[in-house]
Amino acid sequence: MPDTDLLVIGAGPTGLYATYYAGFRGLRVAVVDSLPELGGQITAMYPEKGILDVAGFPHVKGRDLVAGLVAQAATASPEYFLDRTALTLRHDEDSVTVGLDDGTEITAGAVLITAGIGKFSPRPLPAGEGWLGRGMEFFVPSFAPYAGKDVVIVGGGDSAFDWALHLEPVARSVVLVHRRDAFRAHERTVQQVKATSVRIVTRAQVTALHGDGHLESVDITVDGEETTTYPAQAMVAALGFVADLGPLQHWGLEVEKRHVVVAPSMQTSLRRVFAAGDITEYPGKVRLISVGFGEAATAVNNAAVVIDPSAHVFPGHSSEGQ
Repeated sequence: MPDTDLLVIGAGPTGLYATYYAGFRGLRVAVVDSLPELGGQITAMYPEKGILDVAGFPHVKGRDLVAGLVAQAATASPEYFLDRTALTLRHDEDSVTVGLDDGTEITAGAVLITAGIGKFSPRPLPAGEGWLGRGMEFFVPSFAPYAGKDVVIVGGGDSAFDWALHLEPVARSVVLVHRRDAFRAHERTVQQVKATSVRIVTRAQVTALHGDGHLESVDITVDGEETTTYPAQAMVAALGFVADLGPLQHWGLEVEKRHVVVAPSMQTSLRRVFAAGDITEYPGKVRLISVGFGEAATAVNNAAVVIDPSAHVFPGHSSEGQ
């Protein structure tokens, strides 16, 4: 007997929903994640952020969404392997064995990869070298440490504007710095930030940080010429991140632009290996949490037949017999 029926690699929203759904299908399930906590990028990067695209929730905080998903996944009685990375994959006659970085091997009837964007690391801010943990951070897991402080946020994407919007009522002042006039963030969020006291400085870069042991001020240079010093006891470098598939890219999966190519059944190019969520690629792919949930159900239902050929792809509705 394999150690488990389904091994889920990735404990973000899609992986947690897949875990629940595997339990609904009567499958034993184990979950591996390289992070020490459940919730994936939401837990690591934006637990306080409001999420708007999950069906049935007009607005839900990241941490609350994760808490609900964890409680839902608990109904499957999963075995979690956290703070461990999946390194190797080996096919046997009727199972797949995945080796972890601590030497553990897990044999499963099928594997479901829900690893989001893979392993990620923040893009560095050249002027911020040596300041991490001394006033500069890459993520904002909690707003409380910024209360009453002058905060500078660097970036023009969704994270930068979301954090500016949420920190504005907490901080003493917020300055958002971006190197261009145009922003990558959602237009509605941009307009919301513009309606607040946040000062937006464009065509600009943070060129120096100052402080004795801890950040006290930053230099912001506009158009490469005019430099102004702003008070700042905290700075968030929200410049995005660099992601790669890590060890998964050596498993022989068909990959396109750092994403795993899947069939309509969510099966990858490898037998007994499925994928769902942001890591997948197929024509018309849309990377939303809500889409990942549907892909997770599709993947689990098709994996169930691979694990047990006598099973059916369609399991019936969860409300039947209630």
